Amino acid sequence: MQKKTEVYYQSLYEAAAALNSARAPAQILQSIVEKVARAVGAKGCSLMLLSADEKVLEHTAAFGLSDWYIRKGPVSADKSLHDALEGKVVAALHASEDERIQYREQAKKEGIATILSVPMRLHDRIVGVVRVYTAEPRHFTEEDIHFVGAVANLGAIAMENAKLYETLKKDYESFRRDMLEHHPLRDW
Repeated sequence: MQKKTEVYYQSLYEAAAALNSARAPAQILQSIVEKVARAVGAKGCSLMLLSADEKVLEHTAAFGLSDWYIRKGPVSADKSLHDALEGKVVAALHASEDERIQYREQAKKEGIATILSVPMRLHDRIVGVVRVYTAEPRHFTEEDIHFVGAVANLGAIAMENAKLYETLKKDYESFRRDMLEHHPLRDW
């Protein structure tokens, strides 16, 4: 148990360091799903964000899953472990048999036994989910769930920071163009 806690702390530290780096948001999210899968000892992990209309979960980053599985079709927000989008942690112990799983047959072909779905919160909103996939049926501990939840929330912060940075960058460029237009002799 102590070793698992150490792995979680180290992985959480590394995820926070990645968030604080100058890397592109896609790289940060990819790093997050890889760290979660490895730390938890899972087959794979994915980070899915809600679409603008909040009807579809869109794969944003994934690790340990085939391209075929990731592209299996649109993941409906109301058909696939919907309780996670209400802020609850949801575990499907036997994914290929669980009615809450939208793509049961595809999960079976991918070799997925259990799916853990943890909400991604940004302020008071659920913006997506982090899902952990195991090859063998597995009951997740509170420690597992808290770790995945902490990393999921870091992922939400990474997405918000990326949006804020892009907005700031556009505003700066607009300001710079305006200043050059009005004061052409200055070097902005």
